[in-house]
Amino acid sequence: MLQSTPPDSPSLFELAPPVPDFSLELAARKAGHWPVAGTDEAGRGPLAGPVVAAAVILDPERIPEGLNDSKQLSLKERERLFDDILATAHVSIAASGPRHIDEKNILRASLDAMRRAIAGLSVTPAMVLADGRDVPPGLSCPGKAVIKGDARSVSIAAASIIAKVTRDRMMVRAGLVHPGYGFEVHAGYGTARHRAAIDAAGPCPLHRMTFRPLRKD
Repeated sequence: MLQSTPPDSPSLFELAPPVPDFSLELAARKAGHWPVAGTDEAGRGPLAGPVVAAAVILDPERIPEGLNDSKQLSLKERERLFDDILATAHVSIAASGPRHIDEKNILRASLDAMRRAIAGLSVTPAMVLADGRDVPPGLSCPGKAVIKGDARSVSIAAASIIAKVTRDRMMVRAGLVHPGYGFEVHAGYGTARHRAAIDAAGPCPLHRMTFRPLRKD
């Protein structure tokens, strides 16, 4: 059964700072949980490609400057921070492909990728901060769901950057393997160009057949 955080539970996890900071991690350390990993995913909404998750344990003495929700950053900023995070933090990445998504549904496939990313860390976390409303099932340590976590926790923000940059690069390569769909431009999202390409050529193996308009009821 998926673990979730009730939306009306009062705690400091619900109070978002103007930019993400390290307060949630410090609160966990004060409670005896250290180190703390942040986890997030990229690619839940597209019609094609994998959902990619990352887990990050930051070094409190070497937190890269400018960490924020990946959606709030420019391509140049994300690329710089991607390199900075890899150089200073413990990082693990995992993905769930289109068939996994179609078989399990996107939520479960996303949470499974997050779980595997956490399990792949070279340092075992004592607490996990997970973006969203659900804690990935099967963790070996306590987890906390943090709504809009990429805007609250620098660890989750770092994971969001790693996941997005990784997935964007994967979709650029997908555009070379499956030309004509424009994956390198829209990363699999349902743009007018992408939908027109599906109408003209039909789906390819990267498409999620349970997503509308691909799903046949």
